[in-house]
Amino acid sequence: MAELKDFPDVSGLSIGILGGTGDQGKGLARRFALAGHTVLIGSRSIERAREAAESIGVRGAENAVVAAEADIVIVAVPWEGHKATLESLRGELAGKIVVDCVNPLGFDKQGPYALPVEEGSAAQQAAAVLPDSRVVAAFHHVSAVILLDPEVDQVALDVLVLGDDREATDIVQALASRISGVRGIYGGRLRNAGQVEALTANLIAINRRYKSHAGFRVTDV
Repeated sequence: MAELKDFPDVSGLSIGILGGTGDQGKGLARRFALAGHTVLIGSRSIERAREAAESIGVRGAENAVVAAEADIVIVAVPWEGHKATLESLRGELAGKIVVDCVNPLGFDKQGPYALPVEEGSAAQQAAAVLPDSRVVAAFHHVSAVILLDPEVDQVALDVLVLGDDREATDIVQALASRISGVRGIYGGRLRNAGQVEALTANLIAINRRYKSHAGFRVTDV
């Protein structure tokens, strides 16, 4: 892997998180704020956005405001509202790097399982809905519990970053590496995002069996 110094300097980029009132979005917001980034948490409800933002010391606003103002936008909305949310923000997200970390999963008595997606994955659905944006898939396997834990200084895992735009994936790899302990690892083209999203079901099963908050590390890189 290229050393961090070979990646672009992303320290000055502002980060918006759509669906930032959930634990995953709020956890990412907290870690990026700790790394020195300006962070905006978005929600359909401005009250919920402000409440979540105040709890971690960042700014909250409606999704449309966050999408328009942030340099890079992370999509952390529930799968059920994924397509409709992005369709409503197509104009605000035009020309921007949009990082999709949504996992289309179902749950039944046997546990978690991957849901079929017509476009192949949530990230590919985002790319189809946002033709004028630079869609990258990343941050699927990061434990919200770890991200939100004030006693965890180093988040010891790798973030797989997938996309068709090399400059955009380099930027997102660099961004992932801004979280202390994390490495951003290139994981292939956007068409390979489906199995990365689906692997989250396996990770949830691992964590349930072993009562852990496990992530992934890539060896020999």
